[in-house]
Amino acid sequence: MIYSGFAYQAHDPKWAFAPLSGEGAAVHGGRFNPKGKPALYLATTLEGAVLEASHGLAFRFEPLTICTYDIDDMPLADLTDETLLRETGISAEDLSSAWFLDASENRRPTSWTIYDRLHARWNGIYVPSFARKARADMHNIVLWRWQEVQQGTISIFDPERRLPKNQRSWE
Repeated sequence: MIYSGFAYQAHDPKWAFAPLSGEGAAVHGGRFNPKGKPALYLATTLEGAVLEASHGLAFRFEPLTICTYDIDDMPLADLTDETLLRETGISAEDLSSAWFLDASENRRPTSWTIYDRLHARWNGIYVPSFARKARADMHNIVLWRWQEVQQGTISIFDPERRLPKNQRSWE
């Protein structure tokens, strides 16, 4: 699929100076990116971004900086498409695996094989949200490549330049 539209991310304010880096996800890995591989995790709805960042704890969570991203013509593997799942050999179990438990017990998460199979062909993936309390209509975009790509652009919406420029902004 080619995605054009908005996406959202709820950041730890301490890291809001680099909303396009993806380095935070590289530190420990994420559901769909192995350790050491940057990824940008975005939600297609504002509510989904808060739910993802708060881990489904609707009424109590740490402070967040919420950013809007403009995405244009980004090629994504649509992992809500059953045909594509069959063609790529990806199962529902691969998508919803207990990746954090596996990683914390020094096992390579099954969901990282999705990265292995798709990152060379696609800039990222379009997937259902696996956050606790997520509705069926909530989706995420996980980008593995977004800077210096042949097709697709992403930019942060910050017309009044409110985002900090570096971590010293918090001192």
